Amino acid sequence: MPAGEPGAGGPAEGARGQEGRRTPGHDTVGGGFETLAIHAGQEPDPATGAVVLPIYQTSTFAQRAVGEHRGYEYSRSGNPTRSALERCLAVLEGAGHGLAFASGLAAEDAVLRLLRPGDHVLLPGDAYGGTYRLVAALHAAAGLRFDSVPLADLEAVREAWTPATRMVWAETPTNPLLTIVDIEALAQLTHERGASLVVDNTFATPFLQQPLPLGADAVVHSTTKYLGGHSDVVGGFVATNNEEWADRLAFVQNAAGAVPGPFDCFLVLRGVKTLALRMERHCWNAARVVDMLLSHPAVNTVNYPGRPEHPGHDVAARQMRDYGGMVSLTLAGGEPAALEVARSTRVWTLAESLGAVESLIEHPHRMTHSSVASSPLAVDPSLLRLSVGLETATDLVEDLRAALDKVA
Repeated sequence: MPAGEPGAGGPAEGARGQEGRRTPGHDTVGGGFETLAIHAGQEPDPATGAVVLPIYQTSTFAQRAVGEHRGYEYSRSGNPTRSALERCLAVLEGAGHGLAFASGLAAEDAVLRLLRPGDHVLLPGDAYGGTYRLVAALHAAAGLRFDSVPLADLEAVREAWTPATRMVWAETPTNPLLTIVDIEALAQLTHERGASLVVDNTFATPFLQQPLPLGADAVVHSTTKYLGGHSDVVGGFVATNNEEWADRLAFVQNAAGAVPGPFDCFLVLRGVKTLALRMERHCWNAARVVDMLLSHPAVNTVNYPGRPEHPGHDVAARQMRDYGGMVSLTLAGGEPAALEVARSTRVWTLAESLGAVESLIEHPHRMTHSSVASSPLAVDPSLLRLSVGLETATDLVEDLRAALDKVA
């Protein structure tokens, strides 16, 4: 599929249920992704007709009598703005249940609490550093066992499997090496062995990829990234069609209290309305940047699933609409060259995070993945990660080219 020309289509149909975290039917707003992103869970305000969902900036709700409320009693337990976000994102992921959290790691933590001491989880061999730290430093101390394995290699997954394996935790594309995992094949292997598959869909977003229809049991997001899209909010999200998991996650959400505030939920909802348009431009710009990187003498390797030579290209072409806005590269000059390029760009901002309108460049070994620098997941010090934004493509290409010329 050519970059910048993603195919048509929308999320899986049939996500229905009760109010709150359970997603209502969406037949009345159509089935196209763009339509759902703008309207699902966001009906005009019945009291005033306001077309933008109100921000219910309140901590508590008046009750008609003791124990008799209107669906909400306390904003940690539920808030109308959060409910709208949960319904919207659940529909976009083709899920019956959605739960919003205060950060992506809070969402991951809630999912990992579904496991018990002694259970075993398989992590990606190049997992996000924060995920690895959460498992290795916190959950392992409480008795969770884990191993890191290249999940794109199903034989390696089989070899790493233990009788206690209960969950496989996948990222695709991975952060920061852009490895592609065959979700359908991994889900089949996982389910045959009586375990569950969780997919971090942050890099792809539901516009480019839907893991649940491919067999995943749950999807997690850092809504801080592409879903919010403007570097102005921190949040997380879990989507699932598993009723039991949804109930347990809702209990954790309320009991642990790592919930987003109503204004944070409003910001993510606002970002989601333009997600499809933004992702198309992210993908188009990324392809232009990659074309330049492949011909520059300072560049050693380029990781981008949109290239035919990428080992996961065929799988990505099958399970994604397009190839995303994330690129990583290694430099022939090693870490000194990477550090020089990172501090030499002008249009690209040197900063952590990703998925927003502005283009970001960062050095994973010293920044986002410093927590795994001494682990088996250590990142090549010559690696740079690019989050390609929405600026004019020629400006991005020429700015990056100028920085690379300094170390060529």
